[in-house]
Amino acid sequence: MSEVAVNKTKKRFIAGAVCPACSEPDKLMMWNEDGVPHRECVACGFTDTLNEQGLSVPKELGTRVNHLAPKAAPAKVQTVQFFPNPKLKKPAE
Repeated sequence: MSEVAVNKTKKRFIAGAVCPACSEPDKLMMWNEDGVPHRECVACGFTDTLNEQGLSVPKELGTRVNHLAPKAAPAKVQTVQFFPNPKLKKPAE
């Protein structure tokens, strides 16, 4: 059998850290993937990515619309002519 080296990232608990979602202390794990720090709460499942300064990178909202609205089809232009109806007479004053 051949042995395959598996690169498993080591997750570590951060002492004294409080989860920003559920406010539970000492439940946050941190790890690095490709030099980018990530954190996860084992109590509520909250996950987050941090930037170089250690600040949270906001995730894009699921309700956000990023695609362009489809263009409306050009309206067909038609000439319309109205004729007076002789059966409709204005009442005499």
